[in-house]
Amino acid sequence: MNIGSSVMKITRENAAQALPAQGSFPPVAGGYFKGMLACVVATLLFGTMFPVMTHALTHIDPFSFTALRYLIGGVCFVILLRLREGPGSLSLEGGSGWLAWLLGSVGFCGFGSFVFLGQKLAGPEGALTASIMMATQPMIGLLVNSAIKRVAPPLPAFLFILMSFAGIALVVTKGDIAALLSQPQNYSANALIVVGAACWVVYTFSGAYFPRWSALKYTTMTLLLGLPTIVGLALALLAIGAVPVPSRGDLIAILPDLLYMGPIAGFAAVLLWMTGNKILTPLNGVLFVDIVPITTFTVSALTGVVPSAGQLIGAALSGTALILNNLYLRRRAARP
Repeated sequence: MNIGSSVMKITRENAAQALPAQGSFPPVAGGYFKGMLACVVATLLFGTMFPVMTHALTHIDPFSFTALRYLIGGVCFVILLRLREGPGSLSLEGGSGWLAWLLGSVGFCGFGSFVFLGQKLAGPEGALTASIMMATQPMIGLLVNSAIKRVAPPLPAFLFILMSFAGIALVVTKGDIAALLSQPQNYSANALIVVGAACWVVYTFSGAYFPRWSALKYTTMTLLLGLPTIVGLALALLAIGAVPVPSRGDLIAILPDLLYMGPIAGFAAVLLWMTGNKILTPLNGVLFVDIVPITTFTVSALTGVVPSAGQLIGAALSGTALILNNLYLRRRAARP
């Protein structure tokens, strides 16, 4: 049996029992304000990530940058894990090594490669599109969860999903829906970003397959095991000439971007996000995802990329759908 079929078997047979009702990791009691602050800061850092990448992608390909970024982030996570949980924390401790490798490859390599390649293909406004796609991750998660459990999402939730993607359509077409038919070249960039967002959703959901690991250890181990995939892909593409070898000048130009994307967005933001969601639970923490496009739109406007009225309406529509869906799920969960 190959890896793909093994994962599907695990997912279909055990997901209903393995996945908690509202997320990958159990909630932590107390510290509500601390959790809220952690989520707010994390999403502010995530939102700034896409405008930073707008500059970086003019000097380097997304694959090489992803490798450099996560090499830095990986070192930071290893140091923190050893400090918090001791030298022995870098062992698998009963966890599946090949599954951790697969999830690290899907989550980190898949997200970084697909999202930032899509952002690069989308041009100067790719940051706006990518940030809106990130805000739809809870909706994508609902679809993934429904597919795993083979249960169709409730009709209201499905309508909110459609509402959210209608908002995305307004953003990517700048309010001109007819452009979806007249400009088919946009499809590839947008599709890549959606695939990248879905990779991160799958990675987040799959934390439940390692119940003995802390959220910090899950992130660290999967990143470490996924690094050979990330670096190997970048080296292979450079070797065959699919992407240009960055020049010394290009590497110097991206140093400020790398300093932000590695230790800040690739380490500190992820750590804050995990901490906040453990305290608030993902049902509450997911609401803060809507801060990502707000931050991106603000930073992009300050750098000269001003969103159109149609894009602002689309962002508001997508955010409203996220909030309404969350409120609906709360009421549904509260029913006896």
